[in-house]
Amino acid sequence: MDAIEQNKNTVTEFIDALFTKGDLGAVDDYLAEEFINHDPPVGVTGDREGMRAAGAIFRAAFPDWHSEMDILVGEGDLVVEHFTASGTQQGEIFGVQPSGHAVTLPGINIWRVRGGRILERWGRLDELGLLRQLGLVKLPDRTTGRHPPGHPPGPVPR
Repeated sequence: MDAIEQNKNTVTEFIDALFTKGDLGAVDDYLAEEFINHDPPVGVTGDREGMRAAGAIFRAAFPDWHSEMDILVGEGDLVVEHFTASGTQQGEIFGVQPSGHAVTLPGINIWRVRGGRILERWGRLDELGLLRQLGLVKLPDRTTGRHPPGHPPGPVPR
């Protein structure tokens, strides 16, 4: 197996261990000490402990969380994945109580891997879509262009 295939395996094994199986020790097994997450989820840090926290948060809220790999490409020390993650909300997340509803989160991640360890991550996830599915964000009705009751036009307050 060449280095690019090894890097792709490292990424897929890490994602499976942390997010699908909920193994928080995967952070120690796969991420380099100097790991940098350039795009951490809201509320977590951009280091190894932030990645561990993200895994814990999602697994607590969605015990059946899993990721389907749509595209996986390797070039040099970079691995790019296009994925769709999903799960059923059975725990609290972002202040939203368990609903029993299934949610999906498509996204794209770029990982830098060297010597079997993940050094960096850049990512773009459909966070707005996730927030909409959780009921935290309401958008105007597409057929009328009107905002839902209680949601005036303008930016959503933080």
